[in-house]
Amino acid sequence: MARSAHAYVRGSTVHFYEWLESDSGKRVPKGPPVWICGDCHLGNLGPLANAHGLVRIAIRDLDQTVVGNPAHDLIRLGLSLATSIRGSDLPGVTTAIVLEQMVEGYTDALQPRGKRQQHMGAPAAVSRVLEKAFRRRWHHLAEERIEDVTPQIPYGKSFWPLSSIERKEIKKLFEESDVRQLITSLKSRKDDDQLEVLDAAFWVKGCSSLGRMRFSVLVGIGKRKKRKNDGFCLIDIKEAVAAAAPRYSNCDMPKDNAKRVVEGARMLSPYLGQRMLSWRFMNRSVVLRELLPQDLKLEMDQLTRGEAILSARYLAAVVGSAHASQMDVKARNEWRAALKRNYSRKLDAPSWLWSSVVELIARHETAYLEHCRRYAFTTR
Repeated sequence: MARSAHAYVRGSTVHFYEWLESDSGKRVPKGPPVWICGDCHLGNLGPLANAHGLVRIAIRDLDQTVVGNPAHDLIRLGLSLATSIRGSDLPGVTTAIVLEQMVEGYTDALQPRGKRQQHMGAPAAVSRVLEKAFRRRWHHLAEERIEDVTPQIPYGKSFWPLSSIERKEIKKLFEESDVRQLITSLKSRKDDDQLEVLDAAFWVKGCSSLGRMRFSVLVGIGKRKKRKNDGFCLIDIKEAVAAAAPRYSNCDMPKDNAKRVVEGARMLSPYLGQRMLSWRFMNRSVVLRELLPQDLKLEMDQLTRGEAILSARYLAAVVGSAHASQMDVKARNEWRAALKRNYSRKLDAPSWLWSSVVELIARHETAYLEHCRRYAFTTR
């Protein structure tokens, strides 16, 4: 988090939620109740593959998903983009234009398909990541996550040994029919393929995973002698905890946190949701999902002015489409009209969005410098 202001924004979600509870945050217009990401920064968007091998840009992290105010996702994305622009040493004028383009892309996604503006596709900054995702295969994921293509997870900083009880419980888990179906659902696999737990480890991750139970499990698929790229998979088992994101009251939402995450994923990001399973494991609520080589983060720490503007419109449209898919025509029209109100004379974006992002940038910049000061003292 001390590496850059943008990294700090990604890792300090609590400051964003605190601001939403402040007087300024409460002045944000209330949109229709839909599943929202809850933590919609750039790092939580990126290429995702579905079970049939198709790849698209979508929301890729749903730990904080709740039924809530869609304006919160828009503000969080605006803050992330604005911080990335500052880190790219671009002028403040670019930030103003980016917020305008965000609103244009988002509101365009709320329109019926026939009335949406025609786009040339993903901008260069996004296309680069998409092209990389299309080229990736199992060995890329293996080398990235477990350092080697051999069927073994190396212990060290990222992976710790399991206790005998944990190892035993994981083997039992992968004998369950629902877990088997999750793994064999990819198009290249057969329902009756043999599954074998080859290795497993406690997975040490930062930010949202701190203090949570999390395991990485390497599974062999099919007969040992015939295993190649599609003969292995890496399963992430992650404890689901209560969301800190503000939610609407009196909305139908699963009480179990793993079920909440999976339901939110299926509503907002179907490519990911169809590859996830909620479960009770060692008396905790967990989410299982297979990590695919095509699943990547959007790394956009260095942007040109043109890339920032085009990416803002495109990514806001991705979020807008995810929200719009849950609304009927009336709700879409009313929400679109609400977003188009309250424009200032000199800025083609709602005044509440501009003032929200500006205030949040100021808060996070102060908090970031304090964080860096504390970090400097502890690492001397």
